[in-house]
Amino acid sequence: MLPWTALGLALSLRLALARSGAESGPPASAPRGDLMFLLDSSASVSHYEFSRVREFVGQLVAPLPLGTGALRASLVHVGTRPYTEFPFGQHSSGEAAQDAVRASVQRMGDTHTGLALAYAKEQLFAEAAGARPGVPKVLVWVTDGGSSDPVGPPMQELKDLGVTVFIVSTGRGNFLELSAAASAPAEKHLHFVDVDDLHIIVQELRGSILDAMRPQQLRATEITSSGFRLAWPPLLTADSGYYVLELVPSAQPGAARRQQLPGNATDWTWAGLDPDTDYDVALVPESNVRLLRPQQLRVRTRPGEAGPGAGPAPTQLAALPALEEAGPERIVISHARPRSLRVSWAPALGAAAALGYHVQFGPLGGGAAQRVEVPAGRNCTTLQGLAPGTAYLVTVTAAFRSGRESALSAKACTADGPRPRPRPVPRASTPGTASSREP
Repeated sequence: MLPWTALGLALSLRLALARSGAESGPPASAPRGDLMFLLDSSASVSHYEFSRVREFVGQLVAPLPLGTGALRASLVHVGTRPYTEFPFGQHSSGEAAQDAVRASVQRMGDTHTGLALAYAKEQLFAEAAGARPGVPKVLVWVTDGGSSDPVGPPMQELKDLGVTVFIVSTGRGNFLELSAAASAPAEKHLHFVDVDDLHIIVQELRGSILDAMRPQQLRATEITSSGFRLAWPPLLTADSGYYVLELVPSAQPGAARRQQLPGNATDWTWAGLDPDTDYDVALVPESNVRLLRPQQLRVRTRPGEAGPGAGPAPTQLAALPALEEAGPERIVISHARPRSLRVSWAPALGAAAALGYHVQFGPLGGGAAQRVEVPAGRNCTTLQGLAPGTAYLVTVTAAFRSGRESALSAKACTADGPRPRPRPVPRASTPGTASSREP
């Protein structure tokens, strides 16, 4: 048997044992890193919604083991200009940070989330600004789903620094854009929750944050269209074992690449990858001294760009300005009944005509999503077969001739169903009544 074939079989067995929980490693190390909460504090959020979000963040941070040289937390508001409520290291306990969160005041103004993200990179997460090198970094962005400026580029710059991004949306916003902004996989890092139900995800999200803060955290940085750099804290030494790295395109499980590294290695760069592609990465420590769990990560390469050899763009004669391919500007929910509701949307003014729409909907609390196709020229549809008294996330996506899609999401609730009518209780018959007479 070829050596790499045997190694591949052993690696597959280790990964299967890790996923099943059959393999146990040493106790998890204490979390250490920098955690920033980014709150939408603009005028697009009502005072009630802000108060609920503030309480939610306080519940998240209260039990965290904050301390000097360990886990640090910061709170930044999104408004016309970003505002730091408290920087990293100001509070040395979760309770103190919770008190500071509860005392924070809504800033109002415009929703300049992109500006706040750029501010976070330059003033809080960059090593030049005093950030600690080599520690995990996590951003939790709580939003009502909208922003007055672009979010994608500054968010990508943060992720390129190795920041893990969690997003909590209170039921509105562009689902596709938020999925792209969150760290991969989106199903683990993106939550759509009604503002009154935020308490439901507190424990799960806190656990995910702590997992991202563990020292044995594999992370990806310097992500480009053709590669990325992997880094991890030292788990082994040159004398205690070695690492095996596995790289698998998510859509092609059979096209795996593997690399063996010495035990004192703490980084590796994968190159020659396809642009805009999801890759599943596994780091497997092999040691006879201590048993360590493999670590897994999903990384998406950035979209490709035209290279210097692509040649000049073809000349266009009397070309007209291209219309913007914009999705729906707003969604309106109406005619809500126990098992159906109507979804209408307004196409963006002056935008290119869509080839058609598809409407995807599923319960906010979890469950299978369904999809309805709507032809071009229509801007409404009725969703049938819903559950009474249930909140749904509805996403309307416009498809264009270029192949691009643009979407907008909204929360919709069905009406409570009618209460079942009580069944009549049969009256007991008494001698002498008609029902007791014998024929």
